[in-house]
Amino acid sequence: MPHRAPGAPNSSRKKFLSGKPIRYYRPTGSPAITHLVNEGFQAFNAGRLSEACQIFAEKMLAPENDTTIGLTVAGALTPAGIGGCVIELMDRGLVDFVISTGANLYHDLHYALNFTLRRGSPFLNDVELFEEGVIRIYDVLFPATVLLETDAYVRDFLERSGLDAPTSTAEFHYLLGQDLLARHPGCEEYSVLACAAKAGVPLYTSSPGDSSIGMNIAYHELMNGSRFMIDPNKDVNEVCALVRAGTKNGCVILGGGSPKNFYLQAQPTLWEVYSIPKGGNDFFIQITTDQVVWGGLSGATPAEAVSWGKVNPGVLPDTVVAYCDTTIAFPLFCEYVIGSPNGRRERKNLYHQRDRLVAALLAEAKAARAARDAE
Repeated sequence: MPHRAPGAPNSSRKKFLSGKPIRYYRPTGSPAITHLVNEGFQAFNAGRLSEACQIFAEKMLAPENDTTIGLTVAGALTPAGIGGCVIELMDRGLVDFVISTGANLYHDLHYALNFTLRRGSPFLNDVELFEEGVIRIYDVLFPATVLLETDAYVRDFLERSGLDAPTSTAEFHYLLGQDLLARHPGCEEYSVLACAAKAGVPLYTSSPGDSSIGMNIAYHELMNGSRFMIDPNKDVNEVCALVRAGTKNGCVILGGGSPKNFYLQAQPTLWEVYSIPKGGNDFFIQITTDQVVWGGLSGATPAEAVSWGKVNPGVLPDTVVAYCDTTIAFPLFCEYVIGSPNGRRERKNLYHQRDRLVAALLAEAKAARAARDAE
């Protein structure tokens, strides 16, 4: 469509894109936030957020628990600047692997490539935005050319990468992050993908075809005849291997959706499919606006997850759901955690241990199958 093509913005587009740039917010561990959460957040969902902060900082990060922590990310959080919180947690070793929607990682690329997203309004005329080539994500605005140029980078990377076989999303994102680091030195300070690659944090996408990254991978196969594809089997087995290897396991779930289920299904996969009873997660924190009454997975409580073997029935006091907007609650959560005595720990560097951990999973699964066959 001609109006989507690159070109000099006219006065109307300039008007729409006149808001302040959205930057990745990096929490610093504010003592004022710690005081607010401990003393001011006393009941209702403020109380649940306070519980979440304390469970994470005092129990999940306690050195004696050696918890392997997964972070799941759903909702348009990177366009809203929340990627900086994820970067800070990864850099400090406070999350060990991440499962995200593909859209969050695609929009993270805008920051890595130095494009600008701007604050706007959710009450604009979307027909006018369309005509002026401006994209809206609620109240986040940016030129449509940002999409076109980000797509071009992804396709160029795919051609340069030499990838030509089925690959896990962790490996794909690691190589993409390494490419960003090489072409944009220092971008690990404002890119989740680049920071994860540098910190050795595996980064998974539970629905890789459901994003613009996946759309460009499909283009690469159709137009270039590439045999590269995302292999979901590798992702399932890698996440199971990471969970199996954990001394204790815990999660921080932002929103819900497919990333939530993809993380939680690791425990049933282990006991139900591989006959390796892990016992369920030891810690469960969710920040969401989804309600349990609609029956969907996004709103399902940790108590319900017990029946699936996803949560250890003996640890329900160490599980909490805070019904809050993630863009409000998660920065507060991160400020509190980073300001705690356990606000930094040694990174597990799980990306570079995946092959060893999958081999250990395979060996135990084969032993369990042989034991079943011998009965």
